Amino acid sequence: MSEEKTLSAQQRAIAPIAAAAATGDMERLNPSLKQGLDAGLSIGDCKEVLVQLYAYAGFPRSLNALAELMKVLEERKQSGIHDSSGRDPGPLPKGAELLAVGTTNQTRLAGAPVKGPIFDFAPAIDQYLKTHLFGDIFARDNLDWESRELTTVAALAAMQGVDAQLQAHMRISMNVGLTPSQLLEFADVLGERVDATVAGRARAALERQLYAAK
Repeated sequence: MSEEKTLSAQQRAIAPIAAAAATGDMERLNPSLKQGLDAGLSIGDCKEVLVQLYAYAGFPRSLNALAELMKVLEERKQSGIHDSSGRDPGPLPKGAELLAVGTTNQTRLAGAPVKGPIFDFAPAIDQYLKTHLFGDIFARDNLDWESRELTTVAALAAMQGVDAQLQAHMRISMNVGLTPSQLLEFADVLGERVDATVAGRARAALERQLYAAK
């Protein structure tokens, strides 16, 4: 009998970083970034987590969080700490290829082609999701999809009024290889490192998705 997969230290470290950045909690983000770097996240990993968050929490939160990361890195440099820079993403698709890649990525992540009346009502949002979120962002190969989904789950769990999207990303997280026990572990980390309310939203969304999948 194989052992149940658990989250890596780096994956666990994403939880408080993404949650604090999504809510603009710089007081909590600062030590969370330091702990994440100490746990093995590279500078590039941290940047990518904070850049991706703009798609879910908005540019202001993302920009402020990136500024805080710059502050943390300067403090660590002054203290003689040299963090790994990580790696840059490979070449990205452009033009019509970007739409094709984004559509393929969206289908793989969701488990089926994504359709619905809201996309018929506002075709622009469908175009933006396919070309930008699932094209420009998810085509960047310097952060794996599991880490991108954990970033999104933590951010959405920290925000109010996005329960449907949080549940959807629990499903997507399992589609990219995370197990229910890993997602429950991630919720526990949110409880330990963020707060009980955020953890409760994550657990409830996971329970709803597991029930819906029966």
